[in-house]
Amino acid sequence: MNFDKFKLDTKIIAGIQAIGYSSPTPIQLEAIPHILEGRDLMGLAQTGTGKTAAFVLPVLQRLLTSARRSSVRVLIISPTRELTEQTHQTIAKLGKETKLKSTCIYGGMGMQPQITAVKRGVDIIAACPGRLLDHINKGTVCLSGIEVLVLDEADQMFEMGFLQDIKNIIKHLPKKRQTLLFSATMPDDIRELAKDVLHDPVTVQVGDTRPAPTVSHTFYPIEQGSKTALLKNILENTETGPVIVFTRTKRRSKTVAQQLEKSGFGATALHGDLTQGKRQKALDGFRNGIHKILVATDVAARGIDVRGISHVINYDIPDTALAYTHRIGRTGRAWDKGDAFTFVTGEDKYIERSITKTLGDEPKYCTIAGFNYSAPEVEQEAGRKHRSASRNNSGQSRRIKKSHGRARTGFPGSTGNRERIFID
Repeated sequence: MNFDKFKLDTKIIAGIQAIGYSSPTPIQLEAIPHILEGRDLMGLAQTGTGKTAAFVLPVLQRLLTSARRSSVRVLIISPTRELTEQTHQTIAKLGKETKLKSTCIYGGMGMQPQITAVKRGVDIIAACPGRLLDHINKGTVCLSGIEVLVLDEADQMFEMGFLQDIKNIIKHLPKKRQTLLFSATMPDDIRELAKDVLHDPVTVQVGDTRPAPTVSHTFYPIEQGSKTALLKNILENTETGPVIVFTRTKRRSKTVAQQLEKSGFGATALHGDLTQGKRQKALDGFRNGIHKILVATDVAARGIDVRGISHVINYDIPDTALAYTHRIGRTGRAWDKGDAFTFVTGEDKYIERSITKTLGDEPKYCTIAGFNYSAPEVEQEAGRKHRSASRNNSGQSRRIKKSHGRARTGFPGSTGNRERIFID
């Protein structure tokens, strides 16, 4: 199956070929025909299944085959700057030959460049709700010509408190329009919004709300004070591609990244206190391979589109099972294989149970032979430096051995007797 079945314009097909897409993903197969017909749509699928292209491709087709206007015709609302930028870049790549223009609107940078871009004329705006409202209130963006509204990652927008902002934005849109709502899950608030903004919609659901089946899940019971030492141990002894490490706070994101850097790992931090320029620099460095490890807060959970992320490591367990799904969606994308490692402490039992229930199958539980779980962080670090010096003196790198021995046992941080994997 290829994209020819959608009978897209040859200019769009050229973009598809340039970006390297070979065949449509399930959400694209199901959603694109309905969107091309002009239907309102509610699309449900896990993060990382190709939802962005599922609406970008038919939107480009619509704009190419209808009369060109001077006003903005398509509005795509996303919860984070990173996701907004990702959507803008996808439009640019897929629509390169179409000559259609798009721009980004989000906070963390000056308004004037955004105002200038809109004045020059754009067909599509990808925006975050807060900054878009600022432009609407100042009269620098007019949405009276919108033909298509896309609400992307709707469940995260609700989690981040953007419901009222979205309602205020919709007041400025034409009532006659096509509306597309995409989400990984369908909580009650989104169902209510869907009733208000979608007209006779078709619902497309691919899979369920669990993480992609291409990802394996491993939990590591650990005390809070030994997390960094365990993280370094895993990174030293695991063959990985690009890795994302998720922390709960901005301060911890910065601290962990600095500690990894001092230990010789190519790491950088991504969190909400960074200016937009620094956030983009961190993402570009990670995307281009300058940094192999990105230590991020949940601000980046859905905004990173980097191919080949091999591991997501939850240094801090997320607050909800839904947040876990969003984080893990950064790996195992488009049928690639991925690994999710989660550090769990004795205080994490409630959310741990919630996540395992969402997964359906029990995750693996792992302890590492030779790792001193009772040693303070400073002692673990001293031991790691000693081992590193020994390796350098001998000129030999340490090889990893995975024992075949398994045992059924309970241990701190678990919710019962689980399969325990020993790594030597």
